Amino acid sequence: MNEVVRKEILDDLQKTIAILDTREFKDIEELKELSDHAVEDVAVQKDLDLISVTVLIYSLYKIVQQIKDNEYKDILTELKFAQKFLQQNNLGRYNKCIKSLYTLVRQSHGKIKEHLDDVLHAARIKKGSVLLHKGLSIGQAAGLMGLTNWDLQQYAGHTVALEQHQETFPAKERLLLALKIFGVKLS
Repeated sequence: MNEVVRKEILDDLQKTIAILDTREFKDIEELKELSDHAVEDVAVQKDLDLISVTVLIYSLYKIVQQIKDNEYKDILTELKFAQKFLQQNNLGRYNKCIKSLYTLVRQSHGKIKEHLDDVLHAARIKKGSVLLHKGLSIGQAAGLMGLTNWDLQQYAGHTVALEQHQETFPAKERLLLALKIFGVKLS
């Protein structure tokens, strides 16, 4: 496992454990924020281990309110074991913990495949918006990411990327260049 990805997963596990350590109503909002952050990491890293933890966090966000107390404790315990084994670089035991966590989540709610699709779709949209920032058109960015223009437009419409654009070439110089290109002489 890549060391950058390992550190990111450890950070995500630590934050998830901190959120779930005390069962509170605000857990759902905190898990949503953590899930959104993790989706951005998936868009950048494209690592299967990171994807599996991100889908797990997203799944927990979706089902945290419906989990029974005993299942909640089991999930928290298994998260702590996963973190411990990943810190020790014991990837075999870590992977068993992740598999066990998926089993626990699946037992309390069966929509994990849907959650995986949601996370991957969101990651593609975020990656597409990065391509927009780099100057590609919506059609080009959507095509490269396997999205429809509509998917990307909905997301891009909520970002402030266009408002953050700063022109590096002054307007007066742009005007003079345009006049020169078209052969217009100022008198």
